[in-house]
Order: sequence, then structure tokens, then C-alpha cells
Amino acid sequence: MINLPEMKLSFIFLAVCLTLTVAVPIERSQKKEEEPPPEAPDTGLYYDRYLREVIDVLETDGHFREKLQSANADDIKNGKLSKELDFVSHHVRTRLDELKRQEVSRLRMLIKAKMDNNEGGDVQIDHLGLLKQFEHLDPHNQHTFEARDLELLIQAATKDLENYDAARHEEFKRYEMMKEHERREYLKSLDEEKRRQEEAHFEELKKKHNEHPKVNVPGSRDQLKEVWEETDGLDPNEFNPKTFFKLHDTNGDGVLDEQELEALFTKELEKVYDPKNEEDDMMEMEEERLRMREHVMKNVDTNQDRLVTLQEFIKSTERKDFNEADGWKTVEEQPMYTEDELRRFETELDAQEKAINQKAEQLRRDHEQLQQRQLELDAQKKEYQQAVLQMEQRKSQTVEEQGKPAGPHGELKFNPQEPHGSSKEGPGIPGADTVHAPATLKPDHQEAPQNQQQVAHNDTPL
Repeated sequence: MINLPEMKLSFIFLAVCLTLTVAVPIERSQKKEEEPPPEAPDTGLYYDRYLREVIDVLETDGHFREKLQSANADDIKNGKLSKELDFVSHHVRTRLDELKRQEVSRLRMLIKAKMDNNEGGDVQIDHLGLLKQFEHLDPHNQHTFEARDLELLIQAATKDLENYDAARHEEFKRYEMMKEHERREYLKSLDEEKRRQEEAHFEELKKKHNEHPKVNVPGSRDQLKEVWEETDGLDPNEFNPKTFFKLHDTNGDGVLDEQELEALFTKELEKVYDPKNEEDDMMEMEEERLRMREHVMKNVDTNQDRLVTLQEFIKSTERKDFNEADGWKTVEEQPMYTEDELRRFETELDAQEKAINQKAEQLRRDHEQLQQRQLELDAQKKEYQQAVLQMEQRKSQTVEEQGKPAGPHGELKFNPQEPHGSSKEGPGIPGADTVHAPATLKPDHQEAPQNQQQVAHNDTPL
């Protein structure tokens, strides 16, 4: 991260590329030198990480850092500084090449995810054509970081940040319309008596919210002297613009950035908004802070580089309107939208709700179809299991009916059968329990060979 206190013009580069969106109250510490430098808040840009990493890498090159310190905001904006990229060291260029390839890969993944969500996963994607919609890099060269890439990055960040405040205002406007829409829808759900009570409570909260001390115009003498006295603890009669500037240039870089400016408005905002109060909306407080900062920038930042120098600040204290005594009109004192805008917003909400309901109904039908298909598959599986079981049972029954002995591995064995009409069986053969002698017997010494021959005959396989 860039060390802001060390390099004034390095911060100019960041100020062109980064917007500071969240302000914090000023807190003075007795050991300020031991505090680590605060991290720059997220810009809200979709390429914020890529932007920061490129700046960090460029800051490691001595030549580029030297040129950055001697450059002004216009040189950074118009791309003159980008030409110095040709003179940075090899390892810096290698690291920048790697960062660009990572960014291109990230953008491709985003494109694919969006296409898959909208049209399914079998769509051929023209990455080169789609990458052209991203203005912060050169899509024709997707592998190396060149001077053109740095120029495009600065130009894109400058343009996007110029529109960032407008986008925040529009987001807040939609927030306020949504809040009013929900309030009216809630009132419709109540009976007449409860509706009157709710309306009375709403008006009571509005009245209570408006009962606050006078809010000074941001950047006016009264507003700055109040900070001088209550925050800095100094004598209001000894107010000095130069001393005030140095006190609130908290990082000592010689300029007041947007965060340092917004910190000056904390006392004014605390007059109107308290997070503990039901009637105070913290979203409105942040919108108020943004409006105050824009007011000061418009009147003080003469070169519109989103920074206030000492010379610009002192010059603003010499203007006639610096002594402006009129109070500041807060958000609730100025209508944020018209009834026509609210009706169009509600029509848009209704269309979105219908589309969501249709999508939900389609998903419900798809879910039911999947459940029915699962039931059918389960039934088929059960039928197959029953069929296999029946086949096994029939096989076992057939084996039992045949009464065929089985071998050690379940194989069937078949025994040889005697010739038809044979009445004698050899020893050891089933059925050969007795041997019937013929009616007329010969002497034993003549009968033995005949019996042996008969046994041999019976052993002859069929």
C-alpha cells in the first residue's frame, strides 16, 4: 500500500484513482508516531483490487516513483505519466504482466458465470468481444501490461469515480422511495383507527428529528471555528486558517483529501443524527456527509483534482460567502423525489415482483417434476430388485428339485448310470448292497474270474 505521508504526489495518483467513501471522526493520540497508516477504503469499483495492486507494484520502481513525485494531476490524468512505464525495471514489468493475466482470467470467469446463468452452460463465448466492454485494460493484448493499459486504467478510474457520487445519490434516492413505499403498504394493512395512530406517531418522529441545533454551512467560518474550539480545544478568537489546515492534514501530505474533509463535518452531523434515536436514520447521515463534502469541494477545490491544497483552502477563507451565517438545509428539508417518481418506482417494483413470482413458480414446477421422476426411478429400482430376487429363488428351487449334489464351489456333479437291465453292481457303488448268485453255482475256483470280469464290466463308463 502507498505510504501517503512520504509521497505527496503519490497520493495525487491515488486520489485520481481512488475515492474515499467512509469518513471517521478525528481522534488525536498522544503517540501518533506509533500508529500505522490507515488503509485506504474500498473504492467500490469492480476492479478495485487490480487498481491497488498495479499502484503498489509501480511504487516499488525507483524511476517511476521519482517521475510520479514530480508529476502533477494533469500529467497523471492525460496519460503523460503512462509513457514512463517503458523505463521501469524488468521484474516490475513481469509482475505487471502477471497482474494483467490474473485480471483477464477473473473477467473471463465473470463473463462465463453470467452467460451460464442467462443462457445455460453450452453457449460458445466470444471472450475478446465481451472483454471490450471493460475499459480499464486493453482487451487486444491479454498477456502483457503495456503503457496503454496504465493509461486506460487511469482514464477508467477517473471517469468512474466522477460518476460514483452521482450513483450514491441515486442509490440513496431509491432507498428513500423504498422506505416510503413500505410505510404506505404497511398503513394499507391496518384498520382505520390503527392507521391514524401510526400516522400520528410518524409525524411525531419527524417533528422530534427536526428539533436540533442550527447546522452550519460546511466550510464556512462558523463551521470551522466550531471545530477549532470544540474538537481542537483552541480559542475561537485566535482562529487561523493556516494552522487549522495543518492540524487537520492528519497524514501530513500537504493536502486535505476527501476523508480528512468529511471528518470535519462530524460535529455538524452529530447535531442532527444519533444512532440511539428511533427518528434518526444513519443512511440519511451518510448522505448528508456526502452532500457536505461535495459542497466544500465545489467551492474550494478549484482545479477539481479531489484534493484541497493549502493555497486553495486559504483562498476559500477570503471569499465573501465564507462568513455566510445562514444554516445548512439538511436532507429531510429538501424533497428527494416527486410523487411521479415514486409511482414509477412502485410500478418497477411491481414488475420485478411479478417476474420473481413467475420464476419461483417455474422453479416449483421443476421441483415437482424432479420429485415425480425420482419416485418413478425408485419404483423401477424396486421392480428390478424384486425381479432379481425372484430369479434367484427360481434358480435355488430348480437345484433343490433336481436333487443334484453340488461341488465345493456350487457346481453340479453328475454320477454315471448303469446299463439298462444290469442287476449287479460293483463294490462301493450305490445299490450294490447284495449280489444274487445264479441257481446253479460252479465251484468257487471257477466262479471268481467270472465275478471279477462282471465287476470290471460294471466299472466301464457309459
